[in-house]
Amino acid sequence: MFKHLNSKEINEICYIAKYKTVKKGDIIFFTEENVDRVFTLKKGSLKIVKIDADGNEIVKDILKKGDMFGSLDLIQSNEDEYAIVLSDTATFCSFKVPDFEKFIENKPEVAVKYSKWIGFWFKRLENRYSNIMFKDVRTRLVSFLKDIIKDYEEDANGMITLPNYLTHQDISSLICSTRQTVTSLLNTLKSEGVIAYSRKEIMVKKSAIDALK
Repeated sequence: MFKHLNSKEINEICYIAKYKTVKKGDIIFFTEENVDRVFTLKKGSLKIVKIDADGNEIVKDILKKGDMFGSLDLIQSNEDEYAIVLSDTATFCSFKVPDFEKFIENKPEVAVKYSKWIGFWFKRLENRYSNIMFKDVRTRLVSFLKDIIKDYEEDANGMITLPNYLTHQDISSLICSTRQTVTSLLNTLKSEGVIAYSRKEIMVKKSAIDALK
């Protein structure tokens, strides 16, 4: 979004940005000073969590480097949400909504790119809800696995290895299923040679998962 800016404009955006590095397991609450901020994840991975009426933790999204979160619609949110760091460390920068609005008002290129990113974000949500409404759980799980491996390279054996930072309960929240069903399906995919996993990592055979619908 900002790569086309000149050095003076970069200094402007850095002046209004707040940078922070956090460790695995740290929580970023969207309350008080953070509730009216737009965040950009520069390094690492996070999960966005919401607490339901029964006090259960529901994982709403997984974010990676380059993703944005917080008050993306530039409207203060009152939802009881927070982010939990999944990687060893994560670095993000944030902008107060009024400061960010003022900046993009004077930078039409940034405003256009931001609008496109918001459009992409809504399309992503639309696709997720469509999957939930019209696809079975196995198909939703396969789609989820395809999505999380797309930024990783396969090795000489055709395997893609990534950190296993999600519990079966986390995955079940993301694809609207139950932990027991997710565990059963993961074991089935493992027996079929599509995946292998341990507590620390998950390995996906690229050709095998690409062949699945």
